[in-house]
Amino acid sequence: MVQSAQELLQQKFGFDAFRGEQERIIEAVIQGADVLVLMPTGGGKSLCYQLPALIRPGVALVVSPLIALMADQVAALRELGIAAACLNSTMAGEDQAAVWRSVENGSLDLLYVAPERLNQSATRSRLASCPLALIAIDEAHCVSQWGHDFRPDYLQLAELRTTFPQVPMMALTATADRETREDIVQRLSLRTPQRFVSGFDRPNIAYHVQPRTEERRQLAAFLEPFRGQSGIVYCLARKKVDAIAHWLASKGWPALPYHAGMDSEQRERHQNRFATEDGIVIVATIAFGMGIDKPDVRFVAHLDLPKSMEAYYQETGRAGRDGEPATAWMVYGLQNVVRLKQMMDASEAGQDIKALEKRKLDALLGWCEVSSCRRAPLLAYFDDPNVMERCGNCDNCLTPTTTFDATDAARKFLSCVYRCGQRFGAGHIIDVLRGGDTAKIRQYGHDRLSTYGIGQELSTARWRSVARQLIVHGYLVADAELYGALRLTEACRDLLRGDATLELRQDPKPAASVSGRRSSSAAPAIDPASAPLWEALRECRRRLAEELKLPPYVIFHDSTLRQMATAKPTDAASLLEINGVGETKLERYGREFLAVLESYAE
Repeated sequence: MVQSAQELLQQKFGFDAFRGEQERIIEAVIQGADVLVLMPTGGGKSLCYQLPALIRPGVALVVSPLIALMADQVAALRELGIAAACLNSTMAGEDQAAVWRSVENGSLDLLYVAPERLNQSATRSRLASCPLALIAIDEAHCVSQWGHDFRPDYLQLAELRTTFPQVPMMALTATADRETREDIVQRLSLRTPQRFVSGFDRPNIAYHVQPRTEERRQLAAFLEPFRGQSGIVYCLARKKVDAIAHWLASKGWPALPYHAGMDSEQRERHQNRFATEDGIVIVATIAFGMGIDKPDVRFVAHLDLPKSMEAYYQETGRAGRDGEPATAWMVYGLQNVVRLKQMMDASEAGQDIKALEKRKLDALLGWCEVSSCRRAPLLAYFDDPNVMERCGNCDNCLTPTTTFDATDAARKFLSCVYRCGQRFGAGHIIDVLRGGDTAKIRQYGHDRLSTYGIGQELSTARWRSVARQLIVHGYLVADAELYGALRLTEACRDLLRGDATLELRQDPKPAASVSGRRSSSAAPAIDPASAPLWEALRECRRRLAEELKLPPYVIFHDSTLRQMATAKPTDAASLLEINGVGETKLERYGREFLAVLESYAE
């Protein structure tokens, strides 16, 4: 049975070997076990249910949260010669009827549905009369209220166990801490599932975090080496998305906005351009989230903090799905910290959920402020056993940061907050410390305070860094009801009394660009002698994709074309040895690509 899976891996998917835990997961599902699969984005989760669907009798039911993701996966499977379809609300009645006929006559291998559709009694009853090979629930963290992307529609999926008691069920996600994983198992009623938790490390992604100084200038400097490559820029607010996209477009970048405030037709048009064209930069809120299946995203930039380590990990995981070098870059500052904490304080969520959200945000903030390797605490957060001391592929490893004795500065800042009545934000406190002459200082008489002018030795930027880190370390909180006014916490008592000292991170000067040992602004360079062939292969792929109305990567990934340009296969047999070329794609596209290769043969 495993040999059959190995044969299908080569014949259908064009790969010589399984990766990581794939083979064990596939074997477990083939034998009828329930499984929980935690595997990083780009690690090959889809294959874990797609391949067993070809071996087990019946149709595999795949629960997916986004229509766009379903459409992309169905298109990719059909290109492999696999019978796949989806059911969603955008399809015409006759198209839905055709899909149901394929399900009922047994000619379909995989059926993708959204949880909302699957929760309809009519859909359940119709599926109950059909043999199911397996049930795969993708993005399974959505079922957990402890996860970062809880969706109520996922809760009802537990009823699938009652409707289909003998069908093996798979829960798959890239992002779930230990608590969330246990919640997934319980809420989906998985039967003593086999658990496969792969390592979280994405070694091809370089992590860089900068304090925000001049946001647009910093973004422009970061983006410059990525001209002609695809990437995502995340912002918290819709207005900011529109403004940044417009600004980038004015600077010559093919930048497109994407957020929930746009009409669905425009969102779909922008997402399709991102999927099918090279070099598009999407500026988006988190509405541009799950379902981003484009393999050659070279960077993910954050202009605002996400709300948790899970959200950050998942969003940055959209970069470098092809395994080639990619960069995750973020700027954040004091205003970010205050705003997110205000939002959480003002949330109507229950106290348990609110407390959890605060813990998750605090973990992310702490990660932003580390002066050691970034990858180590990121992996440790997810209980990854393969925690390393230094990765050599993050800003702190590439340009080590320093700390400084901030005890005196912290006491001055905290004392000034107290003297000002704990009613003002960081900007006013810094003005008082630096001896500023502002209308607000004169209005409240703060130029007569003992803390007035005692902090002139530090620049405004340095004081803002101190304030940011005091909030992150729990010495201060931003009061939501007083518009972000800073208040002291119990934690500052020892520091103010002189019974404790404090080391803070010295913010480094922003680098002009970002690059690293395992990551650079571009994917691995092609041998100059093979460059003309590489471009010709890309042009052949682009032409075919345009004719077939498919994203180019559905035909072949860049890594596959790069192997072609290097190995220069001369016939069908040698082309079939290239990773990513299976028998179906050889039959469909082999002639065109071999013709290109022949025309460049020496």
